[in-house]
Amino acid sequence: MPLTDLSLADCRAYRPELPVPDGFDAFWSSTLSEAPAAEGPVPKPVFAPVDTGLTQIHTYDVTLPGFAGRPVHGWLHLPAGAAEPLGCVVEFLGYGRGRGLAHENTLWASAGHAHLIMDTRGQGWSAAGGSTADTDAGAAGTVPGFLTRGIESPETYYYRRVFTDAVRCVEAVREHPAIDPDRIVVTGVSQGGGIALAVSGLAGVMPDVPFLCDFRRGAEIAGRPPYTEIAEYLKLHRDRTGAAFTTLSYFDAALLATRATAPALFSIAMMDEICPPSTCFTAYNHYAGPKDVRVYEFNGHEGGTAYQQREQLAWVRSLFAGPPSGRAGHS
Repeated sequence: MPLTDLSLADCRAYRPELPVPDGFDAFWSSTLSEAPAAEGPVPKPVFAPVDTGLTQIHTYDVTLPGFAGRPVHGWLHLPAGAAEPLGCVVEFLGYGRGRGLAHENTLWASAGHAHLIMDTRGQGWSAAGGSTADTDAGAAGTVPGFLTRGIESPETYYYRRVFTDAVRCVEAVREHPAIDPDRIVVTGVSQGGGIALAVSGLAGVMPDVPFLCDFRRGAEIAGRPPYTEIAEYLKLHRDRTGAAFTTLSYFDAALLATRATAPALFSIAMMDEICPPSTCFTAYNHYAGPKDVRVYEFNGHEGGTAYQQREQLAWVRSLFAGPPSGRAGHS
């Protein structure tokens, strides 16, 4: 497709003001300080071994207490025979994807790193199945999808639960005996990149063509879903524009990125109809920690794919270089 957004030079300079909603930091501090329900079905993370048939990678079926203590699933891959404690890559998934099957997605473990894949609650209908339910559907009248689920207030919004799940995943790997808590990187493509940015205050981050950034601009110019869900919702609910964007501002990954301090490696595609490049550059240009970006000028939402993975492999190896923290290994 042709360019439909700002030029690359304009994108590099694009730094729109991101309104900070009232009580933004207090909202997230309160949300994340809520202890998972001890009486819930999963009071602490569980890592159950899975026989995948892969001899060089050990895989565990993960269940951990996410938002309000409700179970969130995932896979943990560990390279067999690697010296521990290991650096870990925590991966969040694109819109509609679930964690898939246990033997899939083993690149990071093949490179010698631990790798946790978080299932996204309520999703798993597109390229890979999921197994984590979302029981809080929100009010009736939302557009099919997730961008308007619970949009009536920040407390009920869908991504409040998802971002909390992501924080709990990072906390769980930090406590795992096989993993070095000082060598953690979060990553993801599209929605996964937005979720990674949301927790970028906790770890190094590799967001690819990130979604969930600069919601208003995305809703105004994106040619394809999911940002169009917001436009469809407001097309129907003409009197809710201000309230909807106020809710969304609490979950803008570009705003959350202004609180980041860890190193970041972004990727952005200039012909992206799904996550317009100006929205991705909003996050990159506001990102507060040390950062770098790879730009794919003639690609759409597929971004760099294997080319970007090659960049990431080298970046993570460099970031994880040096002695581990010295914590005892996994038995």
